[in-house]
Amino acid sequence: QVQLVESGGGLVQPGGSLRLSCAASGGTLSMYHVYWYRQAPGRERELVASIRSSDGDTNYADSVKGRFAISRDNAKKTVHLQMNSLKPEDTAVYYCHAVNRYIIGEKYWGQGTQVTVSS
Repeated sequence: QVQLVESGGGLVQPGGSLRLSCAASGGTLSMYHVYWYRQAPGRERELVASIRSSDGDTNYADSVKGRFAISRDNAKKTVHLQMNSLKPEDTAVYYCHAVNRYIIGEKYWGQGTQVTVSS
């Protein structure tokens, strides 16, 4: 069983930066693809960024390309999301999601961390 805990959210002004962290306990993080999602009130959960377990290849939603960067440290069992040039539309609860690349159906969610971008 894997547990994921997000942290690093908070209130930031437009144009500011935040660094989110997703800390994993249990399991081996290198076995998992990791994704960051976000969900704003009244909207569907949106995939923001992903990083593969094998080669570390990353992908981003068009809305955050050039502003966000996902990274992982398998030894520390932590995934980060660096968010720069934040906009009010980035306001949402951000969730970490891990999917085992070898075992179909083994996946986990964190509890989420609130990011609010406002002046």
